[in-house]
Amino acid sequence: MSYELLKSLCGPDDLKQLAPERLPELAMQMRQYLIETLAPIGGHLGAGLGVVELSIALHYLLDSPRDKIVWDVGHQAYPHKILTGRLSAMPTIRQYGGLSGFTNRSESEHDPFGAGHASTSISAAYGMAVGRDLNHQEHQVVAVIGDGALTGGMAFEALNHAGARNNKMLVILNDNEMSIAPNVGAMSSYLARIISGRSYTQAKDTARRILEKLPGALDAAKRVEEHVKGMITPGTLFEEMGFRYIGPVDGHDFGHLLPTLQNCMRLSGPTLLHVITRKGLGFSPAEEDPETWHGLGPYDVKSGAPFKSSGKAPAYTRVFADMLADLADQDARVVAITAAMPGGTGLSRFAVRHPERCFDVGIAEQHAATFAGGLAAAGKRPFVAIYSTFMQRAYDQIIHDICIQNLPVTFCMDRAGIVGADGATHTGMFDIAFMRNLPNMTVMAPKDEAELRRMLVTSLTIDGPVAIRYPRGNGYGVDTTDVSPLVVGEAELLEGGDDGLVIAVGTRVRDALQAVETLRRDDGVAMTLLNLRFIKPLDEAAIRAHLKPGKPLVVVEEGVAAGGVGQEIAVLALQAGWHGPFAHVAMPDAFPVHGTQAELLRDLELDAQGILGRIRQLVA
Repeated sequence: MSYELLKSLCGPDDLKQLAPERLPELAMQMRQYLIETLAPIGGHLGAGLGVVELSIALHYLLDSPRDKIVWDVGHQAYPHKILTGRLSAMPTIRQYGGLSGFTNRSESEHDPFGAGHASTSISAAYGMAVGRDLNHQEHQVVAVIGDGALTGGMAFEALNHAGARNNKMLVILNDNEMSIAPNVGAMSSYLARIISGRSYTQAKDTARRILEKLPGALDAAKRVEEHVKGMITPGTLFEEMGFRYIGPVDGHDFGHLLPTLQNCMRLSGPTLLHVITRKGLGFSPAEEDPETWHGLGPYDVKSGAPFKSSGKAPAYTRVFADMLADLADQDARVVAITAAMPGGTGLSRFAVRHPERCFDVGIAEQHAATFAGGLAAAGKRPFVAIYSTFMQRAYDQIIHDICIQNLPVTFCMDRAGIVGADGATHTGMFDIAFMRNLPNMTVMAPKDEAELRRMLVTSLTIDGPVAIRYPRGNGYGVDTTDVSPLVVGEAELLEGGDDGLVIAVGTRVRDALQAVETLRRDDGVAMTLLNLRFIKPLDEAAIRAHLKPGKPLVVVEEGVAAGGVGQEIAVLALQAGWHGPFAHVAMPDAFPVHGTQAELLRDLELDAQGILGRIRQLVA
């Protein structure tokens, strides 16, 4: 396909010059462009394919960047990026030095708010609407929420707040799972246009003014209206929260979408437009399996088959899920919880064997933590599998509902450390710092997939909260037959030497070992290497025993330096009377860019070569 029409657009102003009848052709070209462009690099394909027409319609009617469009999560925003001058850069998306995979304020003036975590759009858009009104401005503010983000409690908090005021804003519910209303078709689209139209709203307002003068009449009329609308639309909930509900409308039909959007933009106060879309539309594999095609790596554009990894070792995620299912086979107390990521966390595999003990709570990490606390209080042993970066959203519940009560909940933090292409919003860089400072919490980090299996077993021996962090990607293909529990708080000695001490954590142990071996072979410098295993409690005895007075102490961890375990180890060493050169090889006080894991670890000097260089600086 030549994409002649698509490539003729340099920005929203060019789009507005097109006749409405050309928009379906543009949508077809954009959809095919996304399919072909993402094939060699991967990315969030399904969500973008589902909002092609909606993105075109919004930019056709709005005046971005003056008007503000806030995309929830941001992975819906690929078409938005194309329409706002980033077409030529799309082959670089999620690549080192390329476009962000999400909306990013520093990338474009058309991205008014950055995103990466779900359910934030309505809060942000409402803040912009209030700010606009305080500044006596008149532009439009639109939040596009969907792809499951409405399951997050924060979205309802924002709806509750915004609906209680009268600031003009438009919330578009992109319903791509048919979870709210299946009644889509010509009649429902027609009703949406009627309800949003000027004649209807003027008649309604006139009737309101008349009925206000008659005692009890207004309340009665409201009840009748709600009853009638409740029979033909699913919007009563939103109306009760203070929003004018419009919809549902077919999100792939410009004939209904454009006039309904135009009507909505004329309305005052908070309005919610319910748009029905099909995730992955235009690419049959993505339509048939929207969960898998939500976000994935490279794939064959003709067959739709994902290119399989060349690595033979299983991914940590799979090792975790299979081991947890094995534990559930043996222990009826074991239950698993995830927050809308059964595929990403591996729990879809667990659910095959134990469907009655696997719970997906939606995008509701706070609820997941406290729900786990309730299960633990009822005698169960819950394992909460959530990406490290999303675990941050449940921090208060982890403290208040789990740690204070010392409940035996195990938090399994997938994607800990550098994640790569998804960048700063998804990097698990804070979990060491925020978990290790909690009383009653035990924190572990495996050096390989064998230790991950043993740590899951170990967690069942601990009568209190546990956190296990493990990385994105594949293991090393090591022998995993030993599933005996570890001694809680005991580090592992991997190398001995008199020229200093290196302590490595989890994901960085293998690279630290390579650095220490290279140093011994090439420089004749013999360093002791400890695999920490337990970030909390620390193996203080082993650390003190292997400190070498006057010799270097190096701590390597894939997390932020501030609040990291390296700081505690440094204090412990000083208290023990140690003196000598010290290096804390960790992530700096800055958010990382996006790129491959290898590229980012190299830049942060957290790979084997970088660790080797830092040690050599101390022993020179």
